Amino acid sequence: MLDTEAFAEFRKALGYLRDGSPDDALPHIRRATELEEHNPFYRSYLGVTLARSEKKWAEAEMLCDKALRMKRDQPQLYLNLAEVYVASGRRQDALETLYMGIRYAQRDRRLGEMLSTLSTRRPPVFTFLDRHHFLNRSVGMWRHRIFKLLENGSSTTATEGVR
Repeated sequence: MLDTEAFAEFRKALGYLRDGSPDDALPHIRRATELEEHNPFYRSYLGVTLARSEKKWAEAEMLCDKALRMKRDQPQLYLNLAEVYVASGRRQDALETLYMGIRYAQRDRRLGEMLSTLSTRRPPVFTFLDRHHFLNRSVGMWRHRIFKLLENGSSTTATEGVR
């Protein structure tokens, strides 16, 4: 009986969230979480709803993180935590969460889609050519590798001075 009631509350909350009404979703997702406190999806969505409705970033992050620790192989939990980070202005943390999701969760196109919307791309090397032209792609890959080497090299020299 409690399982079906919790699921019904959860579905109502998701409906309100999809409609852009997190304030209306909050009592339903809270009720679902109370009925099934060990359900990682309910916890995670409670975190998202708290972030959207009450701007309680720390509590929302904690709920989403706990849910993720309960079930690391679920892409939706990574997406929810990333959404909380984005809403709180922590874009870099959101990107790191999505990269973790790609590594640990099953392949899910939504992770890649959210990652591409958050990632900033450099302009093509040769602006007069299409981004997908083989010259832009090959020189762009080399440019990326060089920037990575420079980034790693500067962090190595910075840490050497600390020792």
